[in-house]
Amino acid sequence: MPTDLQAYRAAILHFSADPAYDEAAVHWHEDGLLVVENGHIRAAGDYGQLINDSDLAHRLAAQTTQDRRGKIIMPGFIDTHIHYPQTDMIGSPAEGLLPWLNTYTFPAERPFGERAYGEEVAGFFLEELLRNGTTTAAVYCTVHPESVDAFFTQSAARNLRMIAGKCLMDRNAPPFLLDTAEQGIRDSEELLQRWHGNGRQSYAITVRFAPTSTPEQLQLAGELAARHPDAFIQTHLAENRAEVAWVQSLFPERRSYLDVYDHYGLLRKRALYGHCIWLDDDDRTRMAQAGAAAAICPTSNLFLGSGLFDFGAADAVRLPMGLATDVGGGTSFSMLQTMNEGYKAARMTGMHLSGTRLFYMATLGGARALHLEDKIGSFQPGCEADFIVLDPQATPLLARRSAGCASLEERLFALAMLADDRAIAATYAAGKRVHSRITV
Repeated sequence: MPTDLQAYRAAILHFSADPAYDEAAVHWHEDGLLVVENGHIRAAGDYGQLINDSDLAHRLAAQTTQDRRGKIIMPGFIDTHIHYPQTDMIGSPAEGLLPWLNTYTFPAERPFGERAYGEEVAGFFLEELLRNGTTTAAVYCTVHPESVDAFFTQSAARNLRMIAGKCLMDRNAPPFLLDTAEQGIRDSEELLQRWHGNGRQSYAITVRFAPTSTPEQLQLAGELAARHPDAFIQTHLAENRAEVAWVQSLFPERRSYLDVYDHYGLLRKRALYGHCIWLDDDDRTRMAQAGAAAAICPTSNLFLGSGLFDFGAADAVRLPMGLATDVGGGTSFSMLQTMNEGYKAARMTGMHLSGTRLFYMATLGGARALHLEDKIGSFQPGCEADFIVLDPQATPLLARRSAGCASLEERLFALAMLADDRAIAATYAAGKRVHSRITV
């Protein structure tokens, strides 16, 4: 069978574990080679060693190795929590989460019952992700089934590995965004059957958040999750103090906000909880035991004044974590900017996040949170070839700082603090270039 073999020479970076716990987790090759075959990773490592591998050298002889020396190739970023229908209202002012939802977010979601509108926004949204080096995201659509079909159609056309789902909302929202308990689940199951495992698309059973679903809808969502254990679950959890108090008033019989989801069968592996700020130690322990993950949204948490994620408490129970932009509450599509804000938020709680750990969380850490580490997030042979080319000379300041770095940690930390979308020289999905600032 003919094969599509590509090779890229550059500095190579990827991870095999969390560098906070494993000194051997960081795989760095100053002069490295990445070999891609038929959209998957064939090999990644030291250029001198790989180019002298007899079998590989013979096969590469007829290939043109793309020379990207001076740049860094690493796995594509993974955004574990983002809303594509909020693209056009990013940066909207409000006094907090609940006023922001009612004033801007819900009205912005109203037009997504029209599929053509959804496809146009989804196309822009995906291009913006790729421009920022994000190759996988866990995406909220709206209550409209059309919004899900629109999103997956645009994602499939680009052959991206994306996760998305229809919001379930049958109370405490404007009438134009409400479904019913039964209809919401029927729509969700139809969409799941149509899109989950369709190419690189995956479905997430998406409860908007507990206040906008009745107990009946939550019960049915849990039953749907039980019927489809390989599907994802995504929702919001303990983002804002007023929201937490609201949940307590709506579900007084439950011990905590998390316990609402646990009671209805929505806490398990492949469950993603956005924010997770106002949790106690019992909640974090229960999440970790269940294999559920926290999607950390620092730019959104700071923008809306919601609070600071407690990295230390999460680490104490080894809670799975991924970074997230949470656009449009978040103020940037850039995972590099998200690292920047995440570091500062962690410092406010007395925690220091290294540069290596920030990049781990944006790649393999996100893949592990999604239980997709066998497919994305690293350069292990057989993984899908979703990767980016980072340019440490993208801006004059970044170039000047990078030139003075004395270690890999300094180089990565400088990128996390100073870089943005301009540093993404190219983005590849399944081995194909889908965004580029590179002219050749």
